Amino acid sequence: METILDTRQIQAIIPHRYPFLLVDRIVEFEAGKRIVGIKSVTSNEPFFQGHFPGMPIMPGVLIVEAMAQTAAVLALRDLPDREKQLSLFSTIDNAKFRRPVVPGDTLVLELTVLKARARYCRMRGEAKVDGQLAAECEIGSSLADREVLFK
Repeated sequence: METILDTRQIQAIIPHRYPFLLVDRIVEFEAGKRIVGIKSVTSNEPFFQGHFPGMPIMPGVLIVEAMAQTAAVLALRDLPDREKQLSLFSTIDNAKFRRPVVPGDTLVLELTVLKARARYCRMRGEAKVDGQLAAECEIGSSLADREVLFK
């Protein structure tokens, strides 16, 4: 898969940083419609130390967070004043977890826009490993002015 945005380019769009940046690259992008991100799940992820020792499984909430971060890239990438905005997770609905995600997996994060308004977006997310559905949900996010949030 061709990389459209690498980690550095993603970090120029969203504020997340290691160890909480959960999308490594973007491989597909259709402005206002769809995005596909990749998370390479490695054994040295900090959460594996406690989830679970001897049987590492990526926490479901972090799979959803990886989808939300990918959604934020779609929401913010083409905004002219994106450095002044944050995409905040506002809702999650119909979350389902279908299979465990373990070290060595490549998580493919696909988000499709269901509804978009000026400051709100709702997307359907699917996280897959080797073409198999690992998790799915609907994510709502709102744009917020950084200056207003942090004054």
